[in-house]
Amino acid sequence: MSTKIIAKNKTARRNYEILETHEAGVVLRGNEVKSLREAKVTIKEAYARFENGELWIQGLHITAYSNISTHVRSDPTRRRKLLMHRTELTRLFSKSEQGQLTIVPLALYFKDGKVKVEIGLARGLKTHDKRQQIAKKDADRQARREVARHSKGKYE
Repeated sequence: MSTKIIAKNKTARRNYEILETHEAGVVLRGNEVKSLREAKVTIKEAYARFENGELWIQGLHITAYSNISTHVRSDPTRRRKLLMHRTELTRLFSKSEQGQLTIVPLALYFKDGKVKVEIGLARGLKTHDKRQQIAKKDADRQARREVARHSKGKYE
């Protein structure tokens, strides 16, 4: 199976605690797929929500294909249906409603010629949680620097 990543949502992992991930297909039009092949997409503002038992992604901005004719224009931020098995949808719906969780897209990619989106069931992080993560990263980075500096001096 060959996968080619189109876009990643880096802010989702910073702003949310990802509890579990799922893969879903996306219903697209032909010109949108061509635009995705050129990687003209913004996934940063996107989110998924349930409507009438179906999962829809909103805020996914796919720029219009550059070589399309002038009489065919589509809304770049229109909502798009996500395709998953019914059992997965019902389980995801019950978990999201039960724990007041959000469904955010984490990555958009081609898998065997089909566009897939990796969605995550997420809980929003508080500001102090984000500060703790940043402080931990800084401490780890500083420790690696010190180890590298001391090990460099031993061999000289």
